[in-house]
Amino acid sequence: MTRPTARVLALLEILQAGGTRTVADLADRLGVDERTVRRYIGHLIDLDVPVRSVRGRYGGYRLAPGYRMPPLMLTDEEALAVLLGVVAGRRAGLVTTSVAAAESAAAKVRRVLPEALGRRLDALLATADFTAPARPVVIPETSVLLMLAEAARDRRPVAVSYTAWKGRRSERTVHPYGIVAHSGRWYVTGADSSSGEVRTFRLDRIETATVLPGSFEVPSGFDPAARVLSGLAGVPYLHEVSLRVQGTVEQVRHRLPPGLATVRELPAEPAEGAAGDTAEKADRMPEEGEGGGWVRVQLRAERLEWVPSVLAWLDLPFVIEYPDALRDHVRALARRLASCADAE
Repeated sequence: MTRPTARVLALLEILQAGGTRTVADLADRLGVDERTVRRYIGHLIDLDVPVRSVRGRYGGYRLAPGYRMPPLMLTDEEALAVLLGVVAGRRAGLVTTSVAAAESAAAKVRRVLPEALGRRLDALLATADFTAPARPVVIPETSVLLMLAEAARDRRPVAVSYTAWKGRRSERTVHPYGIVAHSGRWYVTGADSSSGEVRTFRLDRIETATVLPGSFEVPSGFDPAARVLSGLAGVPYLHEVSLRVQGTVEQVRHRLPPGLATVRELPAEPAEGAAGDTAEKADRMPEEGEGGGWVRVQLRAERLEWVPSVLAWLDLPFVIEYPDALRDHVRALARRLASCADAE
């Protein structure tokens, strides 16, 4: 390395490996004298790289933890991974900062890339399209997300100020078992001091969080993602819907959006009052041999109009247990489908 700039970058790379490096060691590694090493350290400090000097017999230089990210040197694949990660996270609604901050981060990465690579990545971002629509961003406090994640890893209780969906505010202590991202939102699930039960909380509704002394144990086999989905399926809505569906638990869960409903296996029994995704199914009992056992599907909805389309998508015999108003919506959808099928 003959150019001073290359040696300055090499010095930064050595310091990023961690620990304190003596001036003599750095001079030997770079092939320069100690006075030049000190000049290169000054260049790094001028660039706001947090270099700290350590006094004493074994002193030297080291990078201060945190403060500001030092310059990055990325390969083509690494640069692509970073930029696509920012874009995909923003579209999925999982960014924990403002959209402006995400775009600013992507722009900074783009500016330090070699010109040829930058042009190619610009072309990809300009022409790439996505089949899934962008989700609205619901931004939790970054500090809250990181604090809860650290507490979940270290098994530390956390005191939180929480605002429920009806606007009721409360102070509680949570034992965070895990952090889960779902449908553009972040959730924490764990034991709740107020109810004594495992609960799920939206991070964007947590105003403050403070790590407390102590520790806890996570129940054996606990699945944070599954707990969040089951908790979302139990959120109260205007209508409670219960059905029996002929099929296996795996079949039904595979055809329902995650978090929409709870599905439980039922013992074999005769079906009564069948209703289905066509007028014919709505007026007859499922015949023997049409499928396997039966499962109970329960969900909640603000409006019943969309439920028949979900039942049609299941494409399995079903029985409406309640509410009776759902039967009229199923028959109305069946008539509309039949009318479209007969149209020329």
